[in-house]
Amino acid sequence: MSGHSKWSSIKHQKATTDAKRSGVFTKLANGITVAARNGADPTMNFQLRLAIDRARSANMPKANIDRAIARGSGTGAVDIVESVYEAYGPSGVAIIIDVATDSKNRAASEIKSTLSKHGGKLAGAGAVLYLFEKKGQITISPGEKSEDEVEMDIIDSGADDYSALDSEYLVMTASSNLETVKKTLEGKGYTISDAKLTWEPKQHLSLDEETSQKVIKLLSSLDDLDDVVSVSANIG
Repeated sequence: MSGHSKWSSIKHQKATTDAKRSGVFTKLANGITVAARNGADPTMNFQLRLAIDRARSANMPKANIDRAIARGSGTGAVDIVESVYEAYGPSGVAIIIDVATDSKNRAASEIKSTLSKHGGKLAGAGAVLYLFEKKGQITISPGEKSEDEVEMDIIDSGADDYSALDSEYLVMTASSNLETVKKTLEGKGYTISDAKLTWEPKQHLSLDEETSQKVIKLLSSLDDLDDVVSVSANIG
């Protein structure tokens, strides 16, 4: 079992809090739109099913979900652009910012402003991406199962690793294995509160407490931007 970074813990807490914000619907709708470009039928499009599941968990109205699917399938009026920004934070922390927006200029301007305000800056293409790898991440609730039972079930599912987080577990798997592991864990009776693809750092930087707090404030501010889908960083 691996440990989890402080940012992973904060992102988990923020996800619960952010689900209560009206702005979260924009993020979720954009995610559905992007996923729907590969097919509007969620039974045939795993990424779309994941995006819809996340929207339903946040109590997004069905009408909003349907509109987002329509945009992605080409029948909606607004085009959503997907982008990945690379950046540096204080002490050279590597940051990846996933964006889905109907205004690339607005998104870029807000990201640059937020980075500048908190001691960060944009990096060139490929400058930090090599420090990360795409992974599948599943958040599960164990119910009445013991930690030993959870560990055995996760191993049996074919996942790569896991870490305990509050009353839940974060399960990490190869991106290509996300659907299989999710189905296996569901079949074993686990409640899945989230499943997604994420950028996982290959190594974590160790920072002093003061610098760590500065970086987390920057990451949280970036994550709060409506056009930002997710933020990843190589901090411990």
